[in-house]
Amino acid sequence: MSRPTLEVADIVRAVGTRFWEKHKSRFAWVHRKVLDAIVQCRSAALGGHRDKCIRCGHLTASYNSCRNRHCPKCQGNVRARWLAARSAELLPVPYFHIVFTLPHELSALILQNKRLLYDLLFRTSAASLLELARDPKHLGADIGFLGVLHTWGQNLQHHPHIHYIVPAGGLALDGARWIDSSPRFFLPVIALSEVYRDKFCEQLRELFEQDRLQFHNSLQQLASPGAFSDLLRELGQKDWVVYAKPPFGGVEHVLNYLARYTHRVAISNHRLVAFQNDRVSFRWRDYAHGGKKKIMTVSADEFLRRFLLHVLPKGLVRIRHFGLFANRRRSAALQHCRELLGTVAGADRTETANLPRCPACSATMLVIERITSAQLYFRPDRSFATQQRCSVDSS
Repeated sequence: MSRPTLEVADIVRAVGTRFWEKHKSRFAWVHRKVLDAIVQCRSAALGGHRDKCIRCGHLTASYNSCRNRHCPKCQGNVRARWLAARSAELLPVPYFHIVFTLPHELSALILQNKRLLYDLLFRTSAASLLELARDPKHLGADIGFLGVLHTWGQNLQHHPHIHYIVPAGGLALDGARWIDSSPRFFLPVIALSEVYRDKFCEQLRELFEQDRLQFHNSLQQLASPGAFSDLLRELGQKDWVVYAKPPFGGVEHVLNYLARYTHRVAISNHRLVAFQNDRVSFRWRDYAHGGKKKIMTVSADEFLRRFLLHVLPKGLVRIRHFGLFANRRRSAALQHCRELLGTVAGADRTETANLPRCPACSATMLVIERITSAQLYFRPDRSFATQQRCSVDSS
């Protein structure tokens, strides 16, 4: 993919300081750190390094990446390494893609309680999948799956949801055999939706009763027990959206699918169209009207406001494993599943995925020199700047 002509960093560089001075009372310091990281990413401010090909001796020079998980330029190599590790864990069965969403009435409350309510979204949706899968009326099996939290819609507005990638089957409750699900149907989404809604509302009520929720500004009216009970009653009468996409099979198909959802940020640089007269235009798909491709134009301040809505609290894990694939039991469970399916483990490509490739011959590139930002500043010549390759996602 060619390098984009416009980047989020260009917008932050142009209006970020003005935006922050005007709106800093609405944001936390973590948001400022994200803006600073995006501006500094792959610039002399973070230093750089030289790489040399072990086969042909080709030399490259690169500025270092900021490694911030919200930076549009820092996710390529991280995603590649993660996918290489996951490739060894995939089972030779079809996979389903199931999405759990939250009603828009909860959006403001979530934005004031991100850590608590994103975690609650994970726990209740995963528990719903595990519960219905174990039910003999459905699959009657223990299942394993991974989930990826997304908090945005195509228009950059707040839209929290979780993408789950689930093998089409699971272990019998006694662990003696593998049970295949229907190739076209995993679990009934209406039943999933109802169980998920009830679990979320029940545990949300518990958080309120434990006085763990925050209510600021316009939400202060919800702090009274009566108003909060009215909200829960309203939520309990809605149909919560859970949907399952058609299954897909084969390890490579699963990996390609995962690559579209893991380590994604709110908007990629390639979706940006123009930045003129203090207004930003970007591409988006209007899924309410058949996924039609459109161009949206907003003020630069509004663009940055929407972008910062999706900054996650520090330490919040947005890719999680559940059931058979939970960290504490994944290795043993995968081995047992493969034995029952009559297959062997896939090759772990993590080590090779960690190493950059030579643009000339595709052999491994090794770092031969690391250069600090101070060394770059005081260099008598500017040769490094002319040699650096921004397309290289570096450490």
